[in-house]
Amino acid sequence: MPDDTSPERTPSETPSGVRSEQAHFEPRPETDQPETLSSPSEPAEPNRPRRRKHRRRTAVIAVGVIAAVGGAATAGIGLAGRDGSAAASATQLPPATAEVTRQTLKDSQSEDGELGYGTATGATGRVPGTVTELPDAGEKITRGGTLYEVDDKPVTLMYDGTPAYRDLKAGVEGADVEALERNLDALGYSGFTVDDEYTDATADAVREWQEDRGLDESGAVELGRVVFAPAAVRVDSVDAEEGAATGPGQKVLSYTGTAQVVTLELDTADQRLAKKGTKVAVGLPDGTSVEGRIEDVSTEIDPGDGGQQDPTTQVKVTVALDGAEAQKAAASYVLAAVDVFFTAGERKDVLTVPIAALVVLAEGGFGVEVVRGSTTAYVAVETGLFANGRVEITGEGITEGTKVGMPA
Repeated sequence: MPDDTSPERTPSETPSGVRSEQAHFEPRPETDQPETLSSPSEPAEPNRPRRRKHRRRTAVIAVGVIAAVGGAATAGIGLAGRDGSAAASATQLPPATAEVTRQTLKDSQSEDGELGYGTATGATGRVPGTVTELPDAGEKITRGGTLYEVDDKPVTLMYDGTPAYRDLKAGVEGADVEALERNLDALGYSGFTVDDEYTDATADAVREWQEDRGLDESGAVELGRVVFAPAAVRVDSVDAEEGAATGPGQKVLSYTGTAQVVTLELDTADQRLAKKGTKVAVGLPDGTSVEGRIEDVSTEIDPGDGGQQDPTTQVKVTVALDGAEAQKAAASYVLAAVDVFFTAGERKDVLTVPIAALVVLAEGGFGVEVVRGSTTAYVAVETGLFANGRVEITGEGITEGTKVGMPA
């Protein structure tokens, strides 16, 4: 522990590149007039630790600060004054002060998003012939409905995530058979067991369905006569024209889901915000807010142009609006810019100070300048969550209402 004859500490360079200085000197008595040092030469004013500057994107910068210095500060390392406490007195008061407050701290951030219907899926032709009927963009089609017609015969929508990839007929087995049977059952056809086997009973039900749809009653479903989608669809765009020839691989239309969603992109530094299933708030153009939930997160790389533009990585996020009320509130906006409010972390009932109150100590770690009357002392603190311009702290003698120094 240093005494009165200990030499003044020299400036130290922190790992974050922030230069700070820390000296040990006598506590100043609580008098109205400042006390000068007893040196016969020019009085020496101690160097004060440099404060962290508050930047615009507080949460992100604060996380970078912690990483740069290798974690939270360790209280009391090389900070003891004469009385043995983890503090070093200063000889002048700071230009401003703030109080330690107890509150719930949330690491939240808002991002720009776009309200719409999500990513579109293309429906390509499989049945050769002439396109004779097409839906309108924006039209909604449900199970058993017609997506489009070829040679005056319908291509039917059914629900499942299994793609159609072959003719279905008696004797074949597989997940696509089960998907077909499940849809026939939902549409009211019976006499078969819903499983992965295409039996004669399945063929009989198919013939009945074909009769109702105006198709040849073959008892087999040719490839391309049914399109599987996870649920009801909304026609996003129509790519073919009535009267045009179609066939395998030719795009006819594209579709999305019928529920509105929000899509947005995040920088990789903000990826912590986007966890599948996490609840968010969505601010609509009329100023109201609805609840949402992160439905999908994917990472995409933009290769750039190979010249001046470097490759970049973007985190693409899809947010589903939760519940019928949220969908109803958003129904007025087919396409609109919205705000998405993320909460990546939350700490309840913790002590906090403005981030600008933190100082980088020469001994390493963070501290705050505690102000008591006309004296101050630097106290080491451990930092927790950084959010909304404030930081969670704990330290010896730090309580609610404690005054700490701030920059002007």
